[in-house]
Amino acid sequence: MQPEIRYDDGAAYERMMGAWSRIAGEIFLDWLAPPPGLRWIDIGCGSGAFTELLMERCAPAEVYGIDPSEAQLAFARARSVGAIVKFDRSDALALPFGADSFDAAVMALVIFFVPDPPKGVAEMARVVRPGGTVAAYVWDMIGGGHPLELMHAEMHAMGFTAARPPRSDISDVESLRRLWMDAGLDAVDVREITVQRTFEDFEDFWTTSIMAATVSQTIAAMAPGDAELLKMRVRARLRAEAAGRITHGARANGIRGRVPK
Repeated sequence: MQPEIRYDDGAAYERMMGAWSRIAGEIFLDWLAPPPGLRWIDIGCGSGAFTELLMERCAPAEVYGIDPSEAQLAFARARSVGAIVKFDRSDALALPFGADSFDAAVMALVIFFVPDPPKGVAEMARVVRPGGTVAAYVWDMIGGGHPLELMHAEMHAMGFTAARPPRSDISDVESLRRLWMDAGLDAVDVREITVQRTFEDFEDFWTTSIMAATVSQTIAAMAPGDAELLKMRVRARLRAEAAGRITHGARANGIRGRVPK
């Protein structure tokens, strides 16, 4: 059994995955092209990185961010995102809202953590008004698109198992499309989101990456020699620019659909 992934450090999540989420989220929102003035729910808002992006780019009327982690929510609440944003602890499978409460529901890098994805999508659709949007983006785990896929692969080669999102199997475009179609959503569309992030040097890449829950727990359980060997193996796989900077890529899949009128 693989180790459980826990997100209890908002600052660490923000430095590692929050930054990646914003990069992918900008492309995702450009694709959605939502009008201003919408009521949004950000399900699995975590540190509030995508919630903040919604405020910056979409001129919403209201944003409600929910997450199961109080530590993440505390970090999100500390952001200066405005009075129209509310954060609360809640379960993606039992949203505490009535039907037609929102114009748009979104999961940013979350759907593969939901224990029952069909129920999660059904809940999104339930709280969105007819004609409203249900959308998500997620790292393509099946196609090797996770930002730390290289590190995961090197761990595997050394005989260690990195934690992976429990429903990584639904991260490809066809699985996502089936989820949205089975939920009865209309105008279902998918797209690939390819992104890059530049690090100052390898140490910047390494210290940032090992903050990720998918690797930090595994590295913490390693003997010091194994952890150092992993670092050497990862360094050998990365190409630095002349100035020492490292540009690394990742790939996500986006999906959107409309609640039938």
